[in-house]
Amino acid sequence: MAQKARLRENRYGTVINVTSSKQEVELGKAFLEASEALIEKFGLVLAHRKSVPLSEIVGDLRATFPTVEFEDPLPRSAMSPDGGILSTLSADGEQAYPILITEVKNQGTNDLRLSEGKEKQAMGNAIERLGKNVIGFRTMMLDEGIVLFVCFGYGYDFQDGSSILDRVRTIAMFGKLNKVNVVGEGEDGRFNRGSFFFRREPWTRQEMVDVMTEVGVRAINYYFAKYGESAFKRAAS
Repeated sequence: MAQKARLRENRYGTVINVTSSKQEVELGKAFLEASEALIEKFGLVLAHRKSVPLSEIVGDLRATFPTVEFEDPLPRSAMSPDGGILSTLSADGEQAYPILITEVKNQGTNDLRLSEGKEKQAMGNAIERLGKNVIGFRTMMLDEGIVLFVCFGYGYDFQDGSSILDRVRTIAMFGKLNKVNVVGEGEDGRFNRGSFFFRREPWTRQEMVDVMTEVGVRAINYYFAKYGESAFKRAAS
């Protein structure tokens, strides 16, 4: 069975950690479409994981940065982004190179409360939870210097003029929102920001497909430039 058909059949082994949220379901569908587009464009073997153990990240960091001290996390601690982690494989299949990590965040119901004559509630903490994962994945990718993380945020708290958007900009290292960022910017690529798409209205599936595909394309081209195209495993025709 061709890789594209196989991945569609098993949905990357139920990759998406969806809840009843329609936007999370749409993220899952968009993730699958973007993955298929990348397979079609590059003909590479792609692998998917629902989560990555923190102990694995720390082990890799110790190997890459032997002079730096790291604290051991609990054995079961892991990061599990909504869309999981999509990677391309080395030619021997032994090493995975992440190309796409996705999440979706909804925050804010004050528009509904006001329409019902209720008082406003304090803005939620979805962004604080997002910040934790961004730090983790940004650190995981320090050796490469690129960030494959994409978050789609929507809801009342993310309307134009909201102070919550400044929290997102802070997580994005004060970068511009609604813009794809993969390769580090500035001197020595220090600003390894990631891509943060936030607004009041939910994102459409096609909008998410377009962004995720672009992130994947940029990531794969980065690896090709660094390691050469022959370093990666090709899908059987």
